[in-house]
Amino acid sequence: MAGQQLKSVAGLLLVLNFCMYVIVLGIGGWAMNRAIDHGFIIGGDFNLPAHFSPIYFPMGNAATGFFVTFALIAGVVGVASAISGLNHLRSWTSDSLPSAATAATIAWTLTLLAMGFAWKEIELGIRNSRLRTMEAFLIILSATQLLYIAAIYGSVR
Repeated sequence: MAGQQLKSVAGLLLVLNFCMYVIVLGIGGWAMNRAIDHGFIIGGDFNLPAHFSPIYFPMGNAATGFFVTFALIAGVVGVASAISGLNHLRSWTSDSLPSAATAATIAWTLTLLAMGFAWKEIELGIRNSRLRTMEAFLIILSATQLLYIAAIYGSVR
């Protein structure tokens, strides 16, 4: 009986995490596109600024480039984790658990890494509302992904 309740909880968290990772990918894709379109143009006679970063983003602060890059990586792995988790929810056996748990754990650790850059970006300030939204989503995802991992492990006897 408890296994079926955990299956429902895991399913709800899986859908929530999938939607949030897709939103993170959308905002991160926008930020990456804007950085590519409006970044530095380096010519033959152009002198680089003293604190030049190869990961330059015209919006945000010095942590934005790292934050967006790792958020995109975490988002892609998170979506892949949700696909693996969907397969586990369909069968809900101990045979499908290792792949779902491993993918979810890798996605969670990458989300934690991106969340660390989000905290640094919050500390430095000067960011727009889209970046604030992505920061909030990654902070929430770090908790909900952990809850999802606990829910799928809780079903093991």
